[in-house]
Amino acid sequence: MTAVPPAHIAQSAIPRSGMGRLLKLVLSEYFILVLCLLYVAGIYPFVPEILTWGVWSNILGDMMPLLVVAIGQTFVLIVAGIDLSITAIISMAAVVGASVMTGTGGYLSGSAAAVPIAILVMLLVGVGIGFINGMSIVWLNMPSFIVTLATRMFFAGAAIWFVTFHSTSSSIADLPRSFSNFSTGSFSGIPYTVLVVGMIAVVAHVFLSRTRYGRWIYAVGANPKAARVSGIPVERTIMMAFLISGACASVAAMIYAARMQTGSPIAGENILLDVIGAVVIGGTSLFGGKGKIIWTVFGVLFLVILDTSMKLLGASLFAIYIIKGSVILLAAMMDTLRNRILAER
Repeated sequence: MTAVPPAHIAQSAIPRSGMGRLLKLVLSEYFILVLCLLYVAGIYPFVPEILTWGVWSNILGDMMPLLVVAIGQTFVLIVAGIDLSITAIISMAAVVGASVMTGTGGYLSGSAAAVPIAILVMLLVGVGIGFINGMSIVWLNMPSFIVTLATRMFFAGAAIWFVTFHSTSSSIADLPRSFSNFSTGSFSGIPYTVLVVGMIAVVAHVFLSRTRYGRWIYAVGANPKAARVSGIPVERTIMMAFLISGACASVAAMIYAARMQTGSPIAGENILLDVIGAVVIGGTSLFGGKGKIIWTVFGVLFLVILDTSMKLLGASLFAIYIIKGSVILLAAMMDTLRNRILAER
């Protein structure tokens, strides 16, 4: 069974009037990219710095941890789920990985294998929590909202508790320079973080668009009952989505830990709504069955550009939250409107 993105179904049914062309643009998968360009053009007279290389370098750097988590969230939203535990996964993976490689009493302090094993442990933490989420949803038939909210609270607290046993401060510091270089180093002028997240994005795109599992995930999100009748392993597909989400959050934990040079139990604590908002802004449906990695890239780009421009304008923190919240709410309303339009055609 192959799920066809609804936007593609509706294109031929849209009238060729002015309103029809506007509606076609709104339903287009490149709508957010066009919106990014229009927004930059509109804000440029007020903050000309928005078009400087330094600002765009910062935008690119800020995008990477947000993007990799959003990629995992895209898989979950397509199967009509939600993963609220991503921030706790980041925190837990960061402190556990730091405890392995820290030079101050780390489990493998001074060992050449400290960094690679710490990275492996961080990935295992993310996949492990993703497995707990998926198992509870699939085997116990629990709503993903409740399950991931509970695991978020549990592992956020567990991360703080873990630090108290491994450090006298509020985080685990003294990480190896070879690990910290992940956030500052580059290959042929391209930052390591961009290379890693870029490769993950490409693999995720191919996985969704070119593989049998990709077809399964769209089918499960669109209609799980029909997917089961068609012979698709619904439970296994949902489980895989949450495993991918956990693994992606672990990669974000690596980026944050390398950037801050410490394993913090509050790493990535405030990005939950940004992640979900960026995915929805990009066009992935909250109702499941629709989404693309390229849409998520555009959504993250728009949100980071918005955040950066507001800071350049000198907007207060509460004003930035109000604006970002309004944009996310508008995106959710547009998603609902799209689904209604497509249901009527």
